[in-house]
Amino acid sequence: MAERLLEVTDLKVDFATEDGVVHAVDGVSFELERGKVLGIVGESGSGKSVTSMTIMGLTRGVNARFGGQILYKGHDLLKASEAEMQKYRGNEIGMIFQDPMTSLNPVYKIGDQIIEAIRTHQRVDKRTARQRAVELLRQVGIPNPESRVDDYPHQFSGGMRQRAMIAMALSSNPSVLIADEPTTALDVTIQAQIIELIGRLKDEFNSAVILITHDLGVVADIADEIIVMYAGRVVERGTTRDLFYDPQMPYTWGLLGSIPRLDRPRPERLHTIKGAPPSLINLPQGCKFRPRCPHAFEKCQQEPALEQRVESPGHLDRCWLDVEFKRTHRGETIAGGATEAA
Repeated sequence: MAERLLEVTDLKVDFATEDGVVHAVDGVSFELERGKVLGIVGESGSGKSVTSMTIMGLTRGVNARFGGQILYKGHDLLKASEAEMQKYRGNEIGMIFQDPMTSLNPVYKIGDQIIEAIRTHQRVDKRTARQRAVELLRQVGIPNPESRVDDYPHQFSGGMRQRAMIAMALSSNPSVLIADEPTTALDVTIQAQIIELIGRLKDEFNSAVILITHDLGVVADIADEIIVMYAGRVVERGTTRDLFYDPQMPYTWGLLGSIPRLDRPRPERLHTIKGAPPSLINLPQGCKFRPRCPHAFEKCQQEPALEQRVESPGHLDRCWLDVEFKRTHRGETIAGGATEAA
């Protein structure tokens, strides 16, 4: 049985503001085993990044309130001191941030930034750390790493900067790698290369990956399990096959329908989900997706629990609609998208 590295249970994250309390994450639970990839998908503001940054201990502040548990190898990270988190952050759990141009310091050489990350967590001299930095750049596919290690971020392309960020995140051989929108602002060819690289490095380093994105197409070929988040909650969870071939939540249908298809005639317009995500300060009553759902009915004024409603073990959804109704009608929403009704 694979080693369970991370276990998040009923995680809640609130932020007190002048306008009210922002319920950024509400009751999120998942497990992550070594060698596995977990995809977390949802629109902007759904709580994906706050979840990952809370795991890293980056959301702590006087206005933040937390609940639940984040167990890493049995240690509760929510109860860990800042000094203890320094040992976990980067050393045990690495993170690739979504915008490498703002994450990398523009006035320091790429190599110096990787060397600093290495020496922060390992007792090695600068020469050894530089050799390690060159090797990491080679592993992530940077050509001529012996010379490019002395380049500045502006001398790298967008894809190369992202590769440098991956090299930095892997500098201490972390057991868990969190990739927060690692393909944002990259063209589709480079996106595919970055996703393939993350999968290959996961196997080489025998680690586990949390891949955060708003695009289900990004996680289709790499994720073992996917959770779909909306308004700070998990609204559907299952294997990649479950989510693509038997989706149960109308919000998931909308995300699938927004993916362009190459094997069908091109529609005049891509499918969109009507409306906008709700305010995390004033959430709607009942199902949080109800104001945007084309199939909402009276019972949706009560919030459904995240439960298993289909035969597939571990496939959970948060929707009152009858399973047979979903399987009959979801094709109307997904039309032109990534899958068909089962």
